Formats: sequence, C-alpha cells, structure tokens
Amino acid sequence: MNRTVVLWLAVGWIGFAILPWYAIDDGFWTMAWFDGYVTDVDYAPGLFVALFLGREWLIPIGLALLAPLAVINRPKMDPLFSVVLLGAGGFGMAYTILQGFTVGLVGWNWEFLDAWFGAIEVRQFGMGYGSLLVIGAFLFLFAQGIAARGAINGDVFVVGSISLVIALVTAFIFFPVSRILVSAVQDNDENFAPGQFVDKLFSHDIWGLDCLTSSVGCGVAWNSLTLAVLTGAGTTRLSPWS
Repeated sequence: MNRTVVLWLAVGWIGFAILPWYAIDDGFWTMAWFDGYVTDVDYAPGLFVALFLGREWLIPIGLALLAPLAVINRPKMDPLFSVVLLGAGGFGMAYTILQGFTVGLVGWNWEFLDAWFGAIEVRQFGMGYGSLLVIGAFLFLFAQGIAARGAINGDVFVVGSISLVIALVTAFIFFPVSRILVSAVQDNDENFAPGQFVDKLFSHDIWGLDCLTSSVGCGVAWNSLTLAVLTGAGTTRLSPWS
C-alpha cells in the first residue's frame, strides 16, 4: 500500500467529510460552528453539504477523492498509477477552485451563466479549512502522479515541494496581480470597458505634478520613480563598502 497516497487521501477526506467546508464568520477556532455542525450549510462539511443541503455541485469532488483508491496498492511504475493520480488530482484541484469562483453569495458570479442555466437562489460563502485541505490533498496527489512519470528522478518530496511553491506563488502573486490587470479594463460594475483603461492609465492621481506648485503630493508614478532612483543610487553608493 502506497503510504503517501494514503496520507493525502486521509487529509482530503478529513477536509471533505469532517471539517466545515465554508469560511466561518465567527472564526474557525472559536468552535462556535459545532452548534450547527452537519445541519447548517454554513458550518457543515462538504460531504453533507453536497448530499443533504442542496449543493450537489460538490459531489464530483468526493468522486475525485475516491478515484485514487483504485491504485492505492499498485506499484509506482504501473502506468495506471500515474494516470489516475494525475487525473484525480488535476481534475479535483481545478474543479474545486472553479466551483468556488462560479457560485457566490448571490448565485452565479458571472452573468452569462444566468443566461445559460437560469438564475439560482442558493448562495455559497468563501471556502474554508475543509476546502483548503481538499485542495492541498489534490495538489500533492497530482504531484505524486508527476513524480511517478519520472520527473526529477521520481523524487516525490522534491516534486511536491516545487508544486507547493508554484501553488503559493500563483495564489499570492499571480492571482492578485491578474485581478488588478483585469480591473483596469472594467468599469465600477465589473463590465468590460476597455475605453476606461486610457482614463485610468493617464489619471491625474498617477501623473499629477501638484507637489511642484503646492503642498499637495505628486502622483504615485512620480513617487515610485523617485523611490526607485533613490534606492538604486543608494545601493550603488554603498556597494563598495559591502
């Protein structure tokens, strides 16, 4: 039995069947969620939310967590081992993240889904500790599938570490930056409005030179440029002393 697969399946099922799926307003560590555990959609684990509380779109996540059981006793060199882990891990991770962005507090998060499937009345809070463990489990199952393919000499630890770093950089750097870039071509109602990009790009708040004629500060572009020049000049001057 592959112990690493067993470990991450256990982590995934703890997140899906035991811990609350959604983020809790009162805080997870207050343990106030015990009062509505299983019966309240805001506090219940994903498994109960999917089967009994009207969030059927979470069922594929449970199916993806079941798939690795088919290869739990197979050797790493078996081609089916890597195929199942790559499929279950990749699909599970992508689907879990996608469903979180698709359904929000007011139903569909994207208007075109209203036109395709009709409006829905159910709501969905942000993902909590349960979903975090599930996504982590899928990530490392996927990494083990990559290692089984022979990547980095099949070293599961190294492949898993690299996968974790990539996931963290994507979540905390690329995703926020992409959101900022997308907002540059949207209006206040998040409608696509590329014409406003020019107005935002050449805004007085960015390029204003009021600091030259009054006590009002200059735009952020000039402040950033000044900081960059001073930092570069300072480090260049100090470099001979290092």
